[in-house]
Amino acid sequence: MKKILLVPFTFFSIIFSLQAQYAEVYPANWWVGMKWNKVQLLIKGEYADFNKEQLQINYPGIKIEKINKLDNGMYMSADIVIAPNTKPGNVTIEFVKDGKAHAVRWELKARRKGNGSQFAQGVSQADLVYLIMPDRFSNGDVSNDKIAGLRDQSLNRDSVYHRHGGDFKGIINHLDYLKNLGVTTLWMTPVIENDMPNRTEHGYAFTNHYNIEKRLGGAKMYKELSDALHQRGMKLIQDAVYNHVGSYHVTFLNQPTKDWYHQWPKFTQTSYKDQPLYDPYGSKADATLTSDGWFVREMPDLNQSNPFVAKYLIQHALWSVEEFGVDGWRIDTYIYNDLKFMNDCNDALIAEYPKMTMFGETWVHGTASQAYFVKNNITTPFKSNLLGATDFQTLFYGILPSVKDNFGWTDGVNKLYTTLSNDFLYKDPSKNNIFLDNHDLTRIATEFGGDINKIKMGLSWLLTCRGIPQIYYGTEVMMKGDKGINDGMVRKDFPGGWMGDAKNAFTQQGLTEDEKDLQNFTRKLANYRKKSSAITTGKLMQYVPYDGLYVYFRYDNNQTVMCVMNTSEKEQTVDFMNYQERTKGFTKAKEIISDTQYNSKFTIPAKRMWVLELGR
Repeated sequence: MKKILLVPFTFFSIIFSLQAQYAEVYPANWWVGMKWNKVQLLIKGEYADFNKEQLQINYPGIKIEKINKLDNGMYMSADIVIAPNTKPGNVTIEFVKDGKAHAVRWELKARRKGNGSQFAQGVSQADLVYLIMPDRFSNGDVSNDKIAGLRDQSLNRDSVYHRHGGDFKGIINHLDYLKNLGVTTLWMTPVIENDMPNRTEHGYAFTNHYNIEKRLGGAKMYKELSDALHQRGMKLIQDAVYNHVGSYHVTFLNQPTKDWYHQWPKFTQTSYKDQPLYDPYGSKADATLTSDGWFVREMPDLNQSNPFVAKYLIQHALWSVEEFGVDGWRIDTYIYNDLKFMNDCNDALIAEYPKMTMFGETWVHGTASQAYFVKNNITTPFKSNLLGATDFQTLFYGILPSVKDNFGWTDGVNKLYTTLSNDFLYKDPSKNNIFLDNHDLTRIATEFGGDINKIKMGLSWLLTCRGIPQIYYGTEVMMKGDKGINDGMVRKDFPGGWMGDAKNAFTQQGLTEDEKDLQNFTRKLANYRKKSSAITTGKLMQYVPYDGLYVYFRYDNNQTVMCVMNTSEKEQTVDFMNYQERTKGFTKAKEIISDTQYNSKFTIPAKRMWVLELGR
């Protein structure tokens, strides 16, 4: 909320009325020197015909181009232009009606300097992303566990649906753990206010875009977390939700226009079908249901074809990067958004921050389906500019069947080989985000039946394949959870994140031998990866799997890494002679985890994957 200022007017007589809260302005502030210097202010007053007031801004370098009176009399919109030479300062926005005047202060800031390092750097396959649900990682400040006035007052670690108290401070306390693990980038589930009555732990139901969740520490601690990351040479990904908000969002409880949200005669849910969006034989009705249907009843669907909604969302994205030093975006429920709007939003971010990258949640089935939503080599009427996808294809039709299923002509590891062979569909498949599990999926330790060798196979693939790898918090210590029971089961607390935890993954206290082993394995391979030019910037070559043995290479002019995955139930022989395009001139190989040296012909046990650096 904006504080009210008493503003003198010299050109006519006015009686001032001072109130505690007179108007809210979105975006909450802006900056001088931005390329996006034509800013649309959404202003909400406190009474029914607020938009009949005269709006004035008398600040050097700011010009009002247009005042828009919206359907709801409580709202007005102002299009302003900020000249290139405008100075930072407190802008007074004045409202005048019937001889009375009120004013709010709107700050125009100097641009972010970087706080010890650059921001908006984007992410690439040189990075390792670590996904955290903040409420479930570590409680660093018990004073914000409950916030008076918020609807959800739950605090119960025994319930997977209540809040547990994790926060930004808890993450800051353990950034060195993440860095030592080999992590370069932090992605958190959304950190924006979720003032809903229940299920607020996940963060995907925004109630005010310009408030950072106070139970996580608020805007101040979010900035501290961003700065702490950058000071360590690490990066920050923000989880964006453009498709919907929570049903207690300020613009849903009091809607600025009649079409701010997609309206239906009765509650209508999306079909969750992506095919109607590109099906050459599809119906418009089916496509509309996909895009305009609500995700769930508690999450109203934003109408991004409304130009006011579009600017509201795009400006919030730009605001977040500049305000908090964001480096990249993970975009939730990408396929349900208005895709033209998403192109506009992506363009705006990259125009302002040329190194910015984003990957979108494309939970679809089939490589062609997934490729449609990113930059691709397919001839279609609509062309997406999204840089990368959350690569569900290499998960569902790749590593999971490779490890779990028997080998066959189209089965087992042949599915991974086939899926990667379809990379010709993408402009740049290295920008896809690859993963073993996340906050919406059964944890990989459960998928693989707690078998540490299978989990190591999965992690070895994750840390050597093309794309931007993402580890879900706790995977490195075999955290388990079955989505089939409920989604809360895959969102349990990280061991050691709370005072008094008997098990502490940060110190290895109370971990089993397998858990310690997997954590050490992850740390060694991830840190090797960080320094490997072949893996982080090199090319990939794969060979047709034979009898369950799958071999691929990461390579450049300086280094060759051989990745050998034996998915069969028997020991297999590996011979350099079978891979001459990549092994010619090499006579030995060092297995990265054990540092064991092998000659050009060796055997690998059943259900193992080795990562080997070749030598001459």
